[in-house]
Amino acid sequence: MTTDKRLNFFELAALGFLLFAMFLGAGNIIFAPMVGQEAGSDMWIPMAGFLITGVGLVFLAIVALAKTSGDVHRMASRVSNKYAIVFCLVLFLTLGPIYVIPRTTSVVFEIGVLPSLPNQDTAHRLPLLIFSAIFIAATIWLSLSPNKLVDRIGKVLTPAFGILLLLIIVTSIVNPMGHVHEPLDAYTESAFFTGFIEGYLTMDAAAALVFAGVFIQAIRSQGVNSNRGISTVFFKAGLFTVVALAILHISLAWIGGSSVDAIGRMDNGGQLLAEASRYLLGQPGLYVIGAVVFLTGLTTNVACLTAVADYFARVFPNFGYKKWVWINATLGFGIANLGLETVLSAALPVLFLLYPLSMVLILLTLVDEIFGKARAVYVGATIATAPFAILDAIRAANVDMSNIDSALSFIPLFTDYGGWIIPAILGAVIGYIYAQATSGKPEIVEEQSMEELADEQAES
Repeated sequence: MTTDKRLNFFELAALGFLLFAMFLGAGNIIFAPMVGQEAGSDMWIPMAGFLITGVGLVFLAIVALAKTSGDVHRMASRVSNKYAIVFCLVLFLTLGPIYVIPRTTSVVFEIGVLPSLPNQDTAHRLPLLIFSAIFIAATIWLSLSPNKLVDRIGKVLTPAFGILLLLIIVTSIVNPMGHVHEPLDAYTESAFFTGFIEGYLTMDAAAALVFAGVFIQAIRSQGVNSNRGISTVFFKAGLFTVVALAILHISLAWIGGSSVDAIGRMDNGGQLLAEASRYLLGQPGLYVIGAVVFLTGLTTNVACLTAVADYFARVFPNFGYKKWVWINATLGFGIANLGLETVLSAALPVLFLLYPLSMVLILLTLVDEIFGKARAVYVGATIATAPFAILDAIRAANVDMSNIDSALSFIPLFTDYGGWIIPAILGAVIGYIYAQATSGKPEIVEEQSMEELADEQAES
């Protein structure tokens, strides 16, 4: 029988800070301020939607992952092993070198470095190249020793950027920048679902699927090894994380909502935070927000790179963890130098494809006792969700969908990127009916772990 070390308060806090840091990235703190500024006096309605997808689903994902030992491949294999391979490959590549690492690197540069450069025009390719090389190098250094993540991030980096961010937030409450204005047109109709979709863009619920394996390794490094012990610590750290994320996003929305009188309307959340920090703290405010963005970006990059390299090292062990760190970091470095706008526009369709599929997987895993883990339920819900996720991805790519939108407008929430919800429920119900009607015992899911997949790959 495995004996777990009993963690004290400070050890649990360090793990909680580590998980919080994984989710709180430079790319994530730019969304809530814009919701607050554009929604104005009605910000609480879209922020409710934002918190559901950007925070609530994170907690549900953590609970679901605790049931599958933090193995997203095991979870996705409940649909089928082949589906799990494709889903995980796209998920880990997107959450790593193709989108999150380049996005985070570019956001840190544009918020923390670019405002301080003497020439802020579009000709900043060389500064971006130099900065991204240094930033990615720091990411690689921290990622090469994943067993030290708790000490380096949970005990040092997270408290540091937490204090700096708290300084900005408290100042904005004690000395408000101005009154909150009326909402813009985008938030006068479908305000809730506008915020709901903004929460998509944080990628936090999908990120939970990627981060879980690395976080569980961090728990084990603290002397907790039993499944029950890991699940308990994971749950406690997850509860701390979602509460902290909710408070943070609400605070950032307040900063955005109260900023119009002082700094005017901004084009993006990064610019808004930079100018708000300058207004609240003077010129040193730029250095404070620059430090916050740098540290949050670094922790997110490390979490992503560590998780992706760990995944590929387990599925394709011939290269080993350290080689996969270098491969994924190099790819992320190259894509980051295409520029933030290119990264965002190119990856957005993939996000809208992944999120509905991820949510279906998470929600079904949470309630699988109700339908007896029948594979047909997972298959039915996924098949019903996939076409709408594809259509959402096409719409996100700015392809003209007016004819399709008109034809499918009878489906609830279709034009608000929520058209998959009702079909997913119906697909799950049909799958359940099929499972019950099947003669004999219905097929029960047989989960396949990453290690089992790796063994299968080696034999072939």
